[in-house]
Amino acid sequence: MYWSDRVGRDNKIFRMPKFRSMRVGTPVVATDLLVDPGSHLTPIGSFLRKSSLDELPQLWSILSGSMSFVGPRPALFNQFDLIELRTRQGIHELVPGLTGWAQVNGRDTLPVVEKVRMDLEYLKRRSFCFDMRILWLTLAKAIQREGISH
Repeated sequence: MYWSDRVGRDNKIFRMPKFRSMRVGTPVVATDLLVDPGSHLTPIGSFLRKSSLDELPQLWSILSGSMSFVGPRPALFNQFDLIELRTRQGIHELVPGLTGWAQVNGRDTLPVVEKVRMDLEYLKRRSFCFDMRILWLTLAKAIQREGISH
């Protein structure tokens, strides 16, 4: 396990726990920016990522109030393009989530602009019923291992 610096509500940095799926020394960038992400996986990293079990420790962040079950996924501290676009749209005011509208509509396969569009749609549509729909879709997609590219 390790603690990852992430951007939370109002662009404040918080430490989020994760199971280590990438080797120590892997560049701290979004996985889709790595030239060969598979070469950085730990021996069980692929399983952890495909099963989404690497996200389980984030329940601690939910209990501590840094995250919620549903919301925009917390950005890495150095994803400046994503942070800037979210801030311009007011998305930075939301508590980040374990899952979100962008995750059930493409996850790793979405470009940054599309993620922000999905996050903005979530901001405008958020409600208890919409959150329940996202949680249900998350479960279905996790079981199908859909939208996971690494």
